[in-house]
Amino acid sequence: MYELDWTSIPGAIPLLLKGMMTTLEVTITAIIVGIIWGTVLAVARLGHNPVLSKLSAGYVNLFRSVPLVMVILWFYLIVPQALKAIFGDDIGDIRLASALVAFALFEAAYYSEIIRAGIQSVPKGQVSAGLALGLTQGQTMRMIVLPQAFRNMTPLLLTQAIILFQDTSLVYVIGLSDFFGTAYKVGDRDGRLVELLLFAGAIYFVICFSASQLVKRLQARFVK
Repeated sequence: MYELDWTSIPGAIPLLLKGMMTTLEVTITAIIVGIIWGTVLAVARLGHNPVLSKLSAGYVNLFRSVPLVMVILWFYLIVPQALKAIFGDDIGDIRLASALVAFALFEAAYYSEIIRAGIQSVPKGQVSAGLALGLTQGQTMRMIVLPQAFRNMTPLLLTQAIILFQDTSLVYVIGLSDFFGTAYKVGDRDGRLVELLLFAGAIYFVICFSASQLVKRLQARFVK
């Protein structure tokens, strides 16, 4: 009968922390770039330019129709060639750069839909009032609509961030040592794979559960 032995975990903490830093780097970068690029896509899709609207819709539908693991592999094959063409051979960590690009562009499609729904939740009277005050369409969107939209969709944005944090474990397919990948490698090395994976699962649970409780509090606050 297999007996659990947790003594290997304390010695693995430095490596696990390093892996967690990689996980957080991918997560935070994807959130920032995803929200910015997603906002651009959402505004373009709701705009009056049919070409930009169709291109934005095509981008969103493409990334939402393809598994994330496939997108990661695509960019792992594409990004290194592009970086080498621009910067030469000195391009740093290929796996990390590929993961950052893949997650940022993939998440932008999901954030775009959240932001689009947030923009549409703002009463049209707000837009009319802004235009009546002499603001341009762009100023009205930037100064009146988007601030209200982001306030309405903050819980959804945070929920998507939690999902993103969990999805970063998929970078194992390109050999990037994130938190999960590091736990797996250390466990396999020490012959304590079960213990390390259980420990990693517990850490994921604590972080995601805490974040979900924050989302619930924000939702209750905004409902009031």
